[in-house]
Amino acid sequence: MLEPRQTGLFVRLPGDQARLLDRAAAVVSAHKKDLISGLLARHVDPDTPEGIAALRDIAEAGGSRRVVVETQDAGVQRGFGYFTPTAPADVLDAEGAADLLEVDVDTILALAEQGELPGRSIAGRWRFARQALLEWLAGTERS
Repeated sequence: MLEPRQTGLFVRLPGDQARLLDRAAAVVSAHKKDLISGLLARHVDPDTPEGIAALRDIAEAGGSRRVVVETQDAGVQRGFGYFTPTAPADVLDAEGAADLLEVDVDTILALAEQGELPGRSIAGRWRFARQALLEWLAGTERS
């Protein structure tokens, strides 16, 4: 029986995941490419809304992102870089709340002090739950 046409692929994995794949291949005496192919066939579905949503969740939670900046300016050094996005904080200070809602800090403090914005004053400093602010903004805050 002929094997299906294969395409080469090079990926960089975080060290923990690479070691996990190595151990998995050793435990079941399989090639890593066969394990990856099976996982893709079983878990990746870019043809349904649910599958696309699941893939987006994985991509957003995943490691570093490559950023490429293109320019016609000859004085700019060209290249690329990687960064690892950090998860947003669940608890924000007034500055963080202002950044999230794209308003100035004074507006955040005034709304909080008037009881119009969900938050708590702790030791004289306001703290806000990110999710509560987003629900408040959407008009879906819980009672």
